[in-house]
Amino acid sequence: QVQLVESGGGVVQAGDTLRLSCAASGRTFRTNAMAWFRQAPGKEREFVAAIGASEYGYSIYSDSVKGRFTISRDNAKNTESLQMNSLNAEDTAVYSCAARRSPIPTSITDSDYWGQGTQVTVSS
Repeated sequence: QVQLVESGGGVVQAGDTLRLSCAASGRTFRTNAMAWFRQAPGKEREFVAAIGASEYGYSIYSDSVKGRFTISRDNAKNTESLQMNSLNAEDTAVYSCAARRSPIPTSITDSDYWGQGTQVTVSS
């Protein structure tokens, strides 16, 4: 079982930066692919970024955040982070951390474990 707790959300201005963190419990973190998804009011959950584990240690991003957001992980601390730069109003959403039993990163919303989410609000 993996439990995920996000932190770092808040209210920022357009153009600002924000860093989200996800603390994971459990002994399998280093073998879990990790990801961030977001959901804006009235919209479906949307893939943001994912990072693999073990030999699949590469990252993938949605087109909407590529070049602005960076996902990373620290296996020694069981944490995952999302550095968000050049934020705009369209980035406003609840951001959720997710983990898969598989080490392969994917944009598919089939994660096995989910955090409660943290609100990010970008004012223009």
